Amino acid sequence: MHGLGELESAAMDVLWRAGEARTVREVLDELNRDLAYTTVLTVLDHLHRKGWVAREKRSRAYCYTPTRSREEAAARAMRNLLADVGDPDGVLLHFAQSASEGEREALRRGLRKRA
Repeated sequence: MHGLGELESAAMDVLWRAGEARTVREVLDELNRDLAYTTVLTVLDHLHRKGWVAREKRSRAYCYTPTRSREEAAARAMRNLLADVGDPDGVLLHFAQSASEGEREALRRGLRKRA
């Protein structure tokens, strides 16, 4: 995900797939990597400070949940990428021309909902 490091992206993937709050230990277990508990704690703390996750204290541990869906995060990343290029209209036109029929239909639906 744009703006996230490799471990941050992996932790977000765990949280998005979970569909409910997860503790550091649960995220660590689901990452299935040889990482220290404190490493995952630091990653989740960074995500919290960046606004990607909310945390709630339950008993002695924090539980983490995403503050936005994977789709919202991807849309925000696309928006940031468009802001970084010199010709966002050109990028959108190239994307539209290369989009599959299913993608074009999804865009049409989205534009109809907005209107």
